Amino acid sequence: MQTNRPSLTQLEMRGDFVRRHIGPDEKEVGAMLSTLGMSSLDELINKTVPAAIRTKEPLRLAPPKSERAVLSYMRRMRDRNRVLISMIGMGYYGTVMPAVIKRNVLENPDWYTAYTPYQAEVSQGRLQVLLNFQHMVADLTAMDIANASLLDEATAAAEAMTMAQRVAKSKSNCIFVDKDCHPQTIGVIQTRAEPLGIEVVVGDVFATDNAQSAINKTDWFAVIAQYPGSTGEVRDLRDLAACAHDKKALLIAASDLLALCTITPPGELGADIVIGSAQRFGVPMGYGGPHAAFFATRESFKRSIPGRIIGVSIDSQGKRALRLALQTREQHIRREKSTSNICTAQVLLAVISTLYAMYHGPIGLKTISQRVHRKALIMAEGLTQLGYTVLNKSFYDTLTVHVPGQARRLAARALESRINLRVIDADHIGIALDETTRRRNTAALWKVFDTHAADKLDIDVLDANVTECLHKDLIRKSDYLTHPTFSSYHSETEMMRYLRRQAAKDITLAQSMIALGSCTMKLNSTTEMTPVSYREFNAMHPFAPLDQAQGYQQLFEELENMLCEVTGFDSVSLQPNAGSQGEYAGLLCIREYHASRNEAHRNICLIPSSAHGTNPASAVMAGMKVVVVKCDDEGNVDVNDLHERCKQYADKLAALMITYPSTHGVFEAAIKDICQLVHTHGGQVYMDGANLNALLGVCRPAEIGADVSHMNLHKTFCIPHGGGGPGMGPIGVRSHLAPFLPDHPIVEGINPAARGEETIGTISAAPWGSASILPISWAYIAMMGGPGLTRATEVAILNANYMAKRLNDFYPVVYTGQNGLVAHECIIDLEPLKATSGVSVEDVAKRLIDYGFHAPTMSWPVHDSLMIEPTESESKKELDRFCDAMISIKQEIDDIAAGKLDAKDNMLKNAPHSYELLVADNWERPYSRERAFFPSADVRENKYWPPVGRVDNVYGDKNLMCSCPPIEDYLEDVA
Repeated sequence: MQTNRPSLTQLEMRGDFVRRHIGPDEKEVGAMLSTLGMSSLDELINKTVPAAIRTKEPLRLAPPKSERAVLSYMRRMRDRNRVLISMIGMGYYGTVMPAVIKRNVLENPDWYTAYTPYQAEVSQGRLQVLLNFQHMVADLTAMDIANASLLDEATAAAEAMTMAQRVAKSKSNCIFVDKDCHPQTIGVIQTRAEPLGIEVVVGDVFATDNAQSAINKTDWFAVIAQYPGSTGEVRDLRDLAACAHDKKALLIAASDLLALCTITPPGELGADIVIGSAQRFGVPMGYGGPHAAFFATRESFKRSIPGRIIGVSIDSQGKRALRLALQTREQHIRREKSTSNICTAQVLLAVISTLYAMYHGPIGLKTISQRVHRKALIMAEGLTQLGYTVLNKSFYDTLTVHVPGQARRLAARALESRINLRVIDADHIGIALDETTRRRNTAALWKVFDTHAADKLDIDVLDANVTECLHKDLIRKSDYLTHPTFSSYHSETEMMRYLRRQAAKDITLAQSMIALGSCTMKLNSTTEMTPVSYREFNAMHPFAPLDQAQGYQQLFEELENMLCEVTGFDSVSLQPNAGSQGEYAGLLCIREYHASRNEAHRNICLIPSSAHGTNPASAVMAGMKVVVVKCDDEGNVDVNDLHERCKQYADKLAALMITYPSTHGVFEAAIKDICQLVHTHGGQVYMDGANLNALLGVCRPAEIGADVSHMNLHKTFCIPHGGGGPGMGPIGVRSHLAPFLPDHPIVEGINPAARGEETIGTISAAPWGSASILPISWAYIAMMGGPGLTRATEVAILNANYMAKRLNDFYPVVYTGQNGLVAHECIIDLEPLKATSGVSVEDVAKRLIDYGFHAPTMSWPVHDSLMIEPTESESKKELDRFCDAMISIKQEIDDIAAGKLDAKDNMLKNAPHSYELLVADNWERPYSRERAFFPSADVRENKYWPPVGRVDNVYGDKNLMCSCPPIEDYLEDVA
């Protein structure tokens, strides 16, 4: 007798995660399709996506795994990694993340699901901690001003190089790099310098006699020195600074925050720019990242500093409020004239590093720092007594030991004691001590050098008799972190409450949908995030021997294969640690490809006028010249203009950079013809992967005609935005570009397709970028499977079209594709409202805060518009809640236009309404408190209270303050 009972396979619910990731259920999908006048998702996709670009093959991925199966698989994968005691150093060190920070920040969606703080009023919590970060860095480096973090130490050094070239008085085109800088830093500098025509000279900047005269005779605009050096030496920078300044050049110091708690800060030694990594302030090594780099400089260079700066301003009630200041997102404004393509920072990691400093305070940091230094002194004395020569005369935590012909043998013996050492060359071993080094590790390492060390050495005796190696002029005497914020949260109770208070100030995905066009703020599931906390993933040094990282190698191989399958590309590089870095790497691959064909003269990059601002900035950094291609009235690339540009520059055409679906949120029907046109004229096609969430399972970029594309893993593949970072931007390429993918100076075999010296070099400090967050994307793809990813794309397109349909009668949708449909996002026009009511797009964005929403992308790529992207993770209920809010705001605008509300004193002009207005004794607005604070029934049930009113941007730029306010202001706030 047959029954309709489900099979065992069905009962195992292997694809159940798909339903948990995708917001709308079948009933809601049906209702939204009905609103659009369609009967199925297939009909929607057929009418939205041009048939010519539809993929003919379904995604060939493994069947979807359950959440439990993924975690089990990941545990087996992590077990293939062997985490040993790392004494490699080179910018990566063991550290201890306080448990209160791990639980309440790293593993808390109130912190990791937030977006970049472009809407300051709903970002005050993160902005406060980032302001603390800037203050911390400026204090420890003894510089005037610091930014809110960069991607990693090596790219920060490259940014310092290009900034120095702009601001130095020297006319030279040469930079002198000390040979004792970290090798990965030198590699990234060399990669960045070559397309810009900067000459890089690597040598001993501290040498005497003939070498010293060489550096004096050579003209250069900047010199970079590691302080302490990569091999451990702490050298006085004063003479080097004087030499630089005599040449009208700048001194760039690459330094270490923990060391600066003990040694004299570079700012007191004459440095003009100080960069480095905040990794050892509580952030695990993570096989290379993510980590927050820091960048500090002099006050006079504040308008040239790359990245983001947090500034102190006031709100509409005169209360202190924070905001992004100065050149924030300047690449979107200046485009090909911008000085950097940086789009993401490392906010989440900068937050963790800052909280680490706040939790320990200046006394605790000094204790940790001195303990690390003391361990190094004891280690050095012990090795000396064992008969070895420690070459460092002045050091902080790293030693170079002379071991003639024995380096590899000793490193192999150290492995038996589960210790990784740095093999500098056949005759030299490097040893780096850190916060996690224990007494037994020290004793074990001595035994590696001498099997009878236990009988010869006693740590306590050595500790009692060891003498300081640092010169008195290189021991820090100045105070740091004296501001009360670094002395107020040392108990776990106080820190826990501080974190909760700051998190409550921000709107994150834990509060409501964040419908940011081009940013894809989708679910970051708990299961995807869990492996990030696994020690076997987050505690590995990026230069550990590959046989200890087999779990990671498996992860990379499987993820690369997954990404190749969904995009159609032949090879993937995981090294770029941001989308902007992926753009840059991809364009360099194109540049090297042309050079390999004796066509290095091809340097024209065509970019549509609608493109992301990072596109032209990346092209200029890659040594290309940008030519803008017009868009037509429908927002598509003007094919006629493109044809003219291709003919005009046929002999010089290097590439076309194009976003697909377009930046205007539609599927351009002519995309295949566009790619073919560029190829016919000898160019390559770079496809910006920002909108890949509209393609998976439906189209493959390589099949459309792209030669290379970056993939924002923090968008389409679920790595959370972290409040403005981390991100990952790996690139996929066709086979002819694979030999040029990045390599690395420390770890061999990064690019298996490489042929000789043809690679583009090193893009990021670590071989595989921010490796420790890659399990997130692997888990997402594994749980979704091919059908799940396809379904996600279909629902993303459905959600966007449903919202466009609901809002179009109130706010016209600017651009649509075939059949009047949009892709996964839409742009609504608010420009007509300004003429009739005086209401601006900013007024609408701020009023949305009163309804509990973060505004969509504002005035980009179309002025006076909002770009809305709901993603597949939002349910119909949440979509309707947002649409209802927008429709209610439109009624408020209509009331202003009709004269029912005052044109200057109304809910929109005064938004957002902070809680302080609610409790004020007097209410002098011409509308009710209820209408101001509780504009909908939903808000009455779940009210978000903005901590400040509208922030005054003009005041903030005129009165720039980029560190914590004076103690007097702090005390007034407490009172």
